[in-house]
Amino acid sequence: MDLYIVLGLPHGAKEADIKRAYRRLARRFHPDINPGDRVAEEQFRQILDAYETLMDPQRRSRYDAGGGVESRDQAPKSGFEGFDFSARGVDYSATFGDLFAEVLSERGSRGPEAERGADLHQDAQFSFGEALAGLQRTVTVNRRETCRVCAGSGATHATRGPCHLCQGTGAIRTVRGHMVFTRSCTSCGGTGEQRPRPCERCSGVGQETRAETIAVQIPAGIAEGERIRVQGQGNAGIRGGPPGDLYLTAHVAPHPSFRRDGDDVLTVVPIAIHEAALGARVEIATPDGVARLRVPPGTQSGQRFRLRERGAPSRRDGRRGDLVVEVRLMLPKLLDERSKELLREFGRINSDMRRT
Repeated sequence: MDLYIVLGLPHGAKEADIKRAYRRLARRFHPDINPGDRVAEEQFRQILDAYETLMDPQRRSRYDAGGGVESRDQAPKSGFEGFDFSARGVDYSATFGDLFAEVLSERGSRGPEAERGADLHQDAQFSFGEALAGLQRTVTVNRRETCRVCAGSGATHATRGPCHLCQGTGAIRTVRGHMVFTRSCTSCGGTGEQRPRPCERCSGVGQETRAETIAVQIPAGIAEGERIRVQGQGNAGIRGGPPGDLYLTAHVAPHPSFRRDGDDVLTVVPIAIHEAALGARVEIATPDGVARLRVPPGTQSGQRFRLRERGAPSRRDGRRGDLVVEVRLMLPKLLDERSKELLREFGRINSDMRRT
């Protein structure tokens, strides 16, 4: 049996390399990690023999000179001193039981990290005018908040005492053959104190659901499907983490007269035939109230006109779009004889109008 091969090291390996190799292999083959596995137990014995031999300068010198592996009876009793299972560096020395306990509790001793709270999503309904003008809206949100009873700890503030399992030592010792192992107490997590009972209000979670009404400023020009982010109004963070955000999705009710196209607002205005033919100034409704539109002579049905900066405010730079007015020629439903005669005469005079 080549002790260097057992530890996976080249001949002449340094003491720090031997310790690292032993720590890595012991974590894999130790009997407490592989209970009842005789193959793993035998491998661990070879690993232990290799480690003890190569870590003792005199025994290593004799082994390198071809003296073979000394039996445990011939080897000086080390009492498992100097085994480095820890992450504290190669110069740290402790008993085998303490070091192995550190390995077993290394992952469990790390406290859970803080987590950001979850984002919340909610729909918000607006009229066409509210979306264009903007407003302040109160919103009721059901969100996870820090428990007011336990202040987020998830536990009651009962008087603490020594742990009943480890008697306040924070560690449990077990004997396996001639070796004594120490591990962190599973009941108290190594603190030596009784763990407090879970908070009854939040069932130990540290959070509770509460309804809260908040004021949200809706920006002018919000469009259908756009989202508004309200920072910090989502669920509370876990273990001291930051809260999430609240997202409001806008739903804008349709308007009977106006329709949005980006930042422009479109509308259709009916005009009489004489207004289209002779030109006129007609009053039209806009999102801001009544305005006058100049219709030039000879205006055709379907022709469009722009009223500058009468549309929706831009969410990018605040500038307003335009109001786009499409005119439609409208004829009266009933015509008297005089009107009919005038239209007939108009048709005779302009008989070639359809060909142009």
